Amino acid sequence: MPTVAFHTLGCKVNFYDTEAIWQLFKQEGYEQIDFEQTADVYVINTCTVTNTGDKKSRQIIRRAIRRNPEAIIAVTGCYAQTSPAEVAAIPGVDLVIGTQDRDKIIPLVKQYETERQPINAVRNIMKTREFEELDVPDFADRTRAFLKIQEGCNNFCTFCIIPWSRGLMRSRTPESVLKQAQMLVQAGYQEIVLTGIHTGGYGEDLEDYSLAQLLRDLDRVEGLKRIRISSIEASQITDEVIEVLNRSDKMCRHLHVPLQAGQDDVLKRMRRKYTTAEFARKIELLHQALPGVAITTDIIVGFPGETEEMFEEGFRFMEQMKFAEMHVFPYSKRTGTPAARMEDQIDEEVKNERVHRLIDLSERMQLEYAKPYVGQVLEVIPERAHKGTEGSGLIQGYSDNYLNVVFEGPESWIGEIVRVRITEAGVNECRGEAVEAPKLRHVSEERDNASERVLLRA
Repeated sequence: MPTVAFHTLGCKVNFYDTEAIWQLFKQEGYEQIDFEQTADVYVINTCTVTNTGDKKSRQIIRRAIRRNPEAIIAVTGCYAQTSPAEVAAIPGVDLVIGTQDRDKIIPLVKQYETERQPINAVRNIMKTREFEELDVPDFADRTRAFLKIQEGCNNFCTFCIIPWSRGLMRSRTPESVLKQAQMLVQAGYQEIVLTGIHTGGYGEDLEDYSLAQLLRDLDRVEGLKRIRISSIEASQITDEVIEVLNRSDKMCRHLHVPLQAGQDDVLKRMRRKYTTAEFARKIELLHQALPGVAITTDIIVGFPGETEEMFEEGFRFMEQMKFAEMHVFPYSKRTGTPAARMEDQIDEEVKNERVHRLIDLSERMQLEYAKPYVGQVLEVIPERAHKGTEGSGLIQGYSDNYLNVVFEGPESWIGEIVRVRITEAGVNECRGEAVEAPKLRHVSEERDNASERVLLRA
């Protein structure tokens, strides 16, 4: 049996794409093995969001070549899309595919096996207008299923290279989304996470169909317990979306709404499509529609031209928003973006000091968000044995409002909905106690192993 090994860099969308590519190899009779083993084919799914992403991608490619010089080395993803010639020039790379035509990877591997000539299959992504259909009926080592609903982005923020690596916005057809959602439910998943490059933009390129309509249709999928949106821009939180959030009992009380900066001049330089006042209004509406909702966000620190006064103003705004968590990143130059050419680049030491201040703020807000839930009973889907204490009888998973809860329970509960009383609030994780055992369900053969339940670990 031929073997294939994968290494994925970057975002959740890349991990979804790797799972989809694996399905193609599996159908062809391949066995998947660890990347550090000797495989017949290595697939590296690359990232290019920063210059560091490019560097890490090259390192992983070379590692695979050293591992087995006779293997077929296939490179895909964002770095392959934006710099195909650079990737192809690495001695030992046999096949380069960008962020489209991944469905052709098996024929291309066979072509290389026959001709033994390097193949560069990358096309101009900006001409692509159709969503690439890549189904993932089951996820290895996951208790929450990811469902990719769109590709690409039209925003062209000044710090971001992604439109050039993923192309313009393309939505998956609603029929295809609903079909895969039903497949995932049949495979035993109780929570589906909607994901994409610009997830909240779903439907903007479709006629007479929107994200709100998709959420309503997903809400009617029998057997699905939870729907989570991986990320949504403030400008995409429409009255119709808010109405769905308010009416549905399946929508998770958690939304990730990227802010990026808490000061209007910085937002303008970033070419973001909202002001802080507009952002605050949308967050207020979300709190009204979903009482207790957890709002998490992304923050870029030290963007070119961000003065100390601007940072302080942004810091105060973030405090007012009372986020449940902030993902904080120092600004990193990305070659080819307008921001990389801007004057007034911020000193690295200044950036690091600001990053630490915002991480401290994030941890304070995390704790403040969690405290009111002490004593309450929440529904938690355990994902794994408690990290670092395997064998201790502790398991952990997320509530619908994204509290990471650790509690005692057997690993047979992993993937099930467990009612848990929160006993202690904490930063990054809370403690709880199960108040009743879940009703264990029969799962499909795809997730059975020798008649025993597969313990999926994220």
